[in-house]
Amino acid sequence: MKTLIVIDMQRDFIDGSLGTKEAVAIVDSVKKKIKEYEENGDEIIFTRDTHQTNYLETYEGKKLPVEHCIEGTDGWQIFDGLITEGAKIIDKPTFGYTGWNKRSFEEIEIVGLCTDICVVSNALILRAYFPETKISVQSSCCAGVTPKTHNAALEVMKMCQIDVK
Repeated sequence: MKTLIVIDMQRDFIDGSLGTKEAVAIVDSVKKKIKEYEENGDEIIFTRDTHQTNYLETYEGKKLPVEHCIEGTDGWQIFDGLITEGAKIIDKPTFGYTGWNKRSFEEIEIVGLCTDICVVSNALILRAYFPETKISVQSSCCAGVTPKTHNAALEVMKMCQIDVK
């Protein structure tokens, strides 16, 4: 079974406090990718960047002093029209989810936001935990903080034997 991991497609990253035009531009492509996996009966997992009200006091909050994805807020929610029945949601308090090793995967495809922070972090964690698993990233279904850092992250993933489509 293939697994689609949809990284942090949340309101705050699309049209909220940290939204970008590039993030808005990938929403329809991500919807199509989710539909493809749903129609094939494959597994779909969403991650959700999850912070608390003390975010600005945290290490990350001091480095990126913009409140975002505060648990329970509208900005924390997965963007409208993306969630599908049967999908799993994983709340993660930082860039990369470290619980991936509690499960197994046959094949993984990654899409989402932000290519240069959370997508690359999760891709590299998955590669480390599953060195023999085929892992790919659909670049047209990802957006970075900037186009330049998006492309840089794609190059890093290629160097770590993650297929970039």
